[in-house]
Amino acid sequence: PRADLPGYDFIVQGMAGLMDLTGEPDGRPQKVGIPIADILTGLYGIIAIQAALARRAATGLGEHVDMALMDAMTGVLGNQALNYLVSGTSPHRMGSSHPNIVPYQAVPCSDGYLILAVGNDGQYARLCDVLEVAALRDPRFASNAGRVEHRAELVPQIEAATRRLSRAQLQAACDTHVIPAGPIHDVGEVFADPQIVARGMRIDPEGVPGVKSPIRFADAGLSLDRASPALGEHTDAILAEIGMTPSGD
Repeated sequence: PRADLPGYDFIVQGMAGLMDLTGEPDGRPQKVGIPIADILTGLYGIIAIQAALARRAATGLGEHVDMALMDAMTGVLGNQALNYLVSGTSPHRMGSSHPNIVPYQAVPCSDGYLILAVGNDGQYARLCDVLEVAALRDPRFASNAGRVEHRAELVPQIEAATRRLSRAQLQAACDTHVIPAGPIHDVGEVFADPQIVARGMRIDPEGVPGVKSPIRFADAGLSLDRASPALGEHTDAILAEIGMTPSGD
């Protein structure tokens, strides 16, 4: 029905439900901070092309790949789509909280926020050891199902405890007790992160700064010694490979 309309990442984020799922409950709907619809549709397209090439190799037959921005973004709704399809109730934005796991969100510390991703009951028990708040050991909170049911009562108690700690203190305690936790970086902090530095994710071919492909091969290397080509830079060479000249002859 909308095949003749222009496809814009921002509009599709709204139409595919992402903006209603993103942001604080009492705030405005928010888009993701990157053009996620454009990026993921391209990635899905690459997967489709690879599948088509595999089909051609097996059968000798070609294929036409049809990719739509809204299809791709509906496809990545994931657990939120199933929450609706199973219950008939539309989920809505919950800030950084997870609809099906508690606590799984950014929590306040004395100097900012830290992400807690407590994914199972054992991790929650260890979080209780870290925070040393007797009320958190209430039997109602022992299982994830119970924590989801009593989210409104539990989360404020957790946040009251985490506010007494700095981000570094809470991170160190979580690391020691094997509780998934992590910082919230700005982009500058991302490129200064030791993990990103060690993986060489910043590149500067020919003095042009850029981001390295996240794909790593065991044997094949990546061409990192030259910048991306300018518009039309290799047109003549490509035409020559197929026996044509720039004039089309």
